Amino acid sequence: MNAIPLALDGYLTAEPEPGDRDGTVSWRLACSSATDHLVEEAVIPCITSEPEIAHALLTDRQPGDLLRVTGRLVLPDTADGVVRLHADHLEVLWEAPLLDAPGDTAVTTVVDAAAAEAEADRNRAIAALAEALTGLEQTSPGPGRSVRIHISPAGALGSGLEHCHSIGITPALAQRLADYVDAMSCYLDSERPDGTVLAPETVADLTELFEDIDLTGLTRDVLNATRPEHRPAVTRALDDMFGDVPAPGDTDS
Repeated sequence: MNAIPLALDGYLTAEPEPGDRDGTVSWRLACSSATDHLVEEAVIPCITSEPEIAHALLTDRQPGDLLRVTGRLVLPDTADGVVRLHADHLEVLWEAPLLDAPGDTAVTTVVDAAAAEAEADRNRAIAALAEALTGLEQTSPGPGRSVRIHISPAGALGSGLEHCHSIGITPALAQRLADYVDAMSCYLDSERPDGTVLAPETVADLTELFEDIDLTGLTRDVLNATRPEHRPAVTRALDDMFGDVPAPGDTDS
């Protein structure tokens, strides 16, 4: 059988189980991103005979954990054979929150319509973000996808692995995304124009401009031009805009 060296990121779909042979442990890994040999959303059977990996899987790991498995992908000799990843190394990238153990006396509640709708909105948002990131990578091809973004619901995953995504991007694209986020932060949420993204150079110019403002002097000038009865309200407005600005020592009458 042919063996292909491979490192694979994916979510543990179910409790690991002892393998067919003594000293082995088998499990299944849900992979949500494409690789050179695997298609998107593939579920890959894995097996190991390494004692440390077997012990960790049987005692410490649970469904929903995000794992990086390194080993050899063994292809079958026949079309009806099983593809398996024989693991030599296991790394935990993210631990799922602990689920209730069997026998716990937790109270089961009925999810109302509002909660169900909120969960549906969350899942749609996750899907939209994953699709946008994947599409952005496809329009900006480049070697070296060494940055990985993991998107999943918060809290215990349980059976919601279909909402987990792992997307590889290049460092250059990661920097572009960081610039977009910085540009979005230049607006108040209520004032951000839809679809407007500032160039990084513009963001840098605005940052330099605001850093050069003498807020104490600005506060003094504004208060000097304000009628005395209006100064408390103007002071509060300045604090809301620029933070807690030190009050000037004296102002002209």
